[in-house]
Amino acid sequence: MELANRRDRYKVDDIAPTKKTHVDPRLEALYTKITELVGIGEAKEEVITRLANGDQQETTVVSIAGFGGLGKTTLARAVHDEINKEFDCTAFVSVSRNPNMEKLLKDILYGLDKEKFEDIHSKMLDERILIDKAIEFLKNKRYLIIIDDIWDEESWDKVIRHALIENNMRSRIITTTRIIDVAEHVGGCYRLKPLSEESSEMLFYGRIFGSKDIFPRQFSEVSKKILKKCGGIPLAIITASGLLANKSENIKEWFKVCDSIGSGLGGNHVMDNMRKILLLSYYDLPFHLKTCLLYLSIFPEDYAINKTQLIWRWVAEGFVQQAGDQSLFEIGESYFNELLNRSLIQPAYMDMDGTPRACRLHDTVLDLVISLSIKEHFITTILGDGKHSLESKHQVRWLSLLNNNNTAWSVMKMPKLRSLTIFKPAGVAIDPITPTLSCYHLLRVLDLQGCNVEDLASLGLVGSLTHLRYLGLPSSSKRSAKLPIEIGKLRFLQTLDLSKAGVKEVPSSVITGLGRQLMCLRGLNDSGTDLPLDGLENLTSLEVLELATVTSKCIAKKLGHLTQLRVLHVIVRLYTPDDDEWSACTNALVESLGKLTRIESLQIQPLRFHPIDLDGSMAEPLENLSRLVCFDLTTLLPAWIQAASLPILSYLAIDVLHEQRDDIKVLGTLPCLRHLVFRVSLAPEMERFVPTGRYAKAPKLYVPCRTRAFPEWWWIYR
Repeated sequence: MELANRRDRYKVDDIAPTKKTHVDPRLEALYTKITELVGIGEAKEEVITRLANGDQQETTVVSIAGFGGLGKTTLARAVHDEINKEFDCTAFVSVSRNPNMEKLLKDILYGLDKEKFEDIHSKMLDERILIDKAIEFLKNKRYLIIIDDIWDEESWDKVIRHALIENNMRSRIITTTRIIDVAEHVGGCYRLKPLSEESSEMLFYGRIFGSKDIFPRQFSEVSKKILKKCGGIPLAIITASGLLANKSENIKEWFKVCDSIGSGLGGNHVMDNMRKILLLSYYDLPFHLKTCLLYLSIFPEDYAINKTQLIWRWVAEGFVQQAGDQSLFEIGESYFNELLNRSLIQPAYMDMDGTPRACRLHDTVLDLVISLSIKEHFITTILGDGKHSLESKHQVRWLSLLNNNNTAWSVMKMPKLRSLTIFKPAGVAIDPITPTLSCYHLLRVLDLQGCNVEDLASLGLVGSLTHLRYLGLPSSSKRSAKLPIEIGKLRFLQTLDLSKAGVKEVPSSVITGLGRQLMCLRGLNDSGTDLPLDGLENLTSLEVLELATVTSKCIAKKLGHLTQLRVLHVIVRLYTPDDDEWSACTNALVESLGKLTRIESLQIQPLRFHPIDLDGSMAEPLENLSRLVCFDLTTLLPAWIQAASLPILSYLAIDVLHEQRDDIKVLGTLPCLRHLVFRVSLAPEMERFVPTGRYAKAPKLYVPCRTRAFPEWWWIYR
């Protein structure tokens, strides 16, 4: 009662933001043009010259050296993109501070030939076998391999060097490292210099105002002072500009930022002063964003953090507070976008519309986040090398196990543990420790997707964790795993992620038990997870339903009860060849879609390439739909795809059997359409189509066509 009264007195709930933050529209352009913005043209030409002037028979190595944030990885990527066509095969991999050498070797093999080594990560192979595979593959090929972020000489000497065979084919190797001694040991050391004054200004002003030519001249003096303190370090400049992006009209704020940075980035205090700049950005964050940023120290180094999963974890932890009419996910997404706009996280795996599907932390930012998290007694991480002991185990609340085989932690009493994330080495099962999970009664988040179990039945005890909000199930050794029915006891569960669990069907008792609190349900990757007939209509709070299979007309009908859905990805799979059954099911599906007025992203596909007809009528237009993907349609455009029904549709991908020329005109009426992917599977001939009207000024539209004469995909200008 005392805590509740104090919360009311300080009005904590009123501090949460009330408006949605969108991704900076310049973000995509900044990252696609970063090689020019940071002025690395001279450095790129120098590295390319060194590679070209190397031994004409033997392998040449160039090691790019410099401290974190100087642009080593960016430079290596730019060189790779410039010269990769001269080689038979290429790969770009990161080592990280605590390298998993088996994973590194697998990444190299996968990068060299994605088709041949498609399933290499799922195989249990030791380092010796992987090195032999690399030697065998590279022996007659001219290769270009970039090894990014080497931290010690041992990693190079004991593993990497042996895998990269000397084959007298004029192959080339590029490495990056923060440590000069490592670069000199590897060979071909090239010390990357900070940005010039002109390049620093281009990067700084471009991120704040869009161009150096349009910045207000009254900011010239204070800008020079800030850039002098940044010392030509791209990360420092990006961090400072991100801090000022929302204060571009207030010169007093600029001077305040300048005075707060400290004494500059010179002498032997480069890293310390860069940390001051990062700390300045951290202290400028609202309290809820500080928590969300520190939370990222749960994940391993160089880890691509899935955006959707991260936001649902924030929600489950209670970091996202309700505000206005927005859903918790939408508010969490604004948190994510705000961290992006402040350059504290980096976008990864961009969609065609420029929206990131994941994020990463720069190494320097990660170092800061980890140190602050330890100082605040927030996240406890246990690395594979045994670092970070659990001496104060009674105070552990958020625990992350990174590539760790040690199970000693499982017998320790941690009564206050509320979040557990396990990243296990490939092939190591956690079955021996699953009985102990039921002892952590305060758990809100349990993410086991980074490991595997012999049998999901061993996780039945999880049903006793009544406070659980987020559950990510591990992969199972069984080909067709069964979901424990005890999970239906988790009345407060908000997110259930089955994408890696191998679960083909969700029992009706689980759906009925989870009821109205569940907001996100993800099915099995690729093939999807069957939905039950009973209880589906009770999921009235469900916002995200992904990779779910519709197996009957009745299930398709019940989807219409899920009126809070924003994201829907369904796979139509009927266990009958009867065309009438398929038609009845798809008609019911279209009817249900007309009731989902909040839907923003919709993807529909049949299983086993059975064509479907979605040409039905809807009760209400899908006014919030911005992304639509439909595979294997019998006709090009269903009747409900029109401007009146889809006023904000910006992304449309359709795969049809036959082209109907008149329907193409409908696409010209969609006012917000920016990205169009149009595939025709059965077309007798493709005629040249001259753009007119709206398309006369639009970007080129490329249409892939797979005909009987040409079984491969061909991109044809229409």
